[in-house]
Amino acid sequence: MNSLAVLRLPLRYKPWSPRHARLILNDLGGAARQPEREHRTHLQAAIDWLCRAQDVRMRESDAGGVSAGWSFEDGWLPGYPETTGYIIETFIAAAELLERPELLERARRMIDWEMSLQHEDGAFPGHFGEPGSQPVIFNTGQIMHGMIAGAVSLQRTECLDAAVRAGWWLVRQQDADGCFRRSEHNGVPHVYNTRAIWALAATGQLSGERRLVDGARRNLDWALTQQTECGWFRTNAFTAGQDPFTHTIAYAIRGFLECGALLDDARYLQAAERAARGMMGVLRDNGWLAGRYGDGWVTTYSYACVTGVAQMALNWLRLGQMTGSGDFTAAARRAIGYVKRTQRLADEDDIVRGAIPGSVPIWGDYSRFEFPNWAAKFFADALIMDETGRALPPLVARRECEVPA
Repeated sequence: MNSLAVLRLPLRYKPWSPRHARLILNDLGGAARQPEREHRTHLQAAIDWLCRAQDVRMRESDAGGVSAGWSFEDGWLPGYPETTGYIIETFIAAAELLERPELLERARRMIDWEMSLQHEDGAFPGHFGEPGSQPVIFNTGQIMHGMIAGAVSLQRTECLDAAVRAGWWLVRQQDADGCFRRSEHNGVPHVYNTRAIWALAATGQLSGERRLVDGARRNLDWALTQQTECGWFRTNAFTAGQDPFTHTIAYAIRGFLECGALLDDARYLQAAERAARGMMGVLRDNGWLAGRYGDGWVTTYSYACVTGVAQMALNWLRLGQMTGSGDFTAAARRAIGYVKRTQRLADEDDIVRGAIPGSVPIWGDYSRFEFPNWAAKFFADALIMDETGRALPPLVARRECEVPA
């Protein structure tokens, strides 16, 4: 979208609002970005913003849920079960690193809210969990990450029970070839489900339920068939026939990466590394990645999907940990630097201060005119992982899976 197109924005975005106009003009004018500070300063700001996103829902009716974010169109959005699920692990890790024990209580409230939403069949609701919303494969798997964090880090056994129930629901939706075609966003399969399947594999390992692990492997094996020679993945966009966002490419990579480590399967690790190296090849010196990429890592998009940049930083950090390659770590730090420069640390507006935009410029195609909570979550995770040198979330302990009767 060029500057002329900005002037023709739909009225629903309210470009005349002083707050909106200020944000548009900042990007339209190419204003200087926020200077980079040390990790902890940026991390504190991101966590504080996520706390505000939770508090705004606490004042409403979502108990412990975290608002999906703030948008030009709707202001603060409802609590989002999917992303609240994996923010749990972020708050647990940040509580230790930042010496902020109150974050653990916030994580517990998130867990309690999520468990109150679980359906009798084990699924968790899709979208915002509003009446009539149907369960979605990806969303249920992402919430399972929060249940695993509750079980492993907070010793809440009921969380593992909830994850197992959700895992059985996932397996029941699976086709014989391992692909998910039912309960899917936009009604089409997605390779990026591998990130949700990571939670299924971890649940199987923690509970000793072999059939959950087998279900995870079947999906991963199907997803491998979608990788092209350069490492890019077909069937990986929200909508069939489109180039995937950097966000969903990064999701697919992380799922393969962590499942490869968890299941000790070199095929999954190799798929993740091939794709991650492909993305390294198009990473600019300033840490910028385009919003979408096609096969061969080609792009015609001039905006950055900031969420995906933060996610790729995580992927490269993990690969650096696993392989010892300094190239991965260097790429991760370039990406982290880019995201730091999009975060306004001194803004007087509570909605803006500490937030991470979905896109830069803010009218880019991904999460247009929004500050999504998952962008702040992934940025915080990357800062924590680089600061500590440890995996986030921690690797779950393996145990022998029970052979079903």
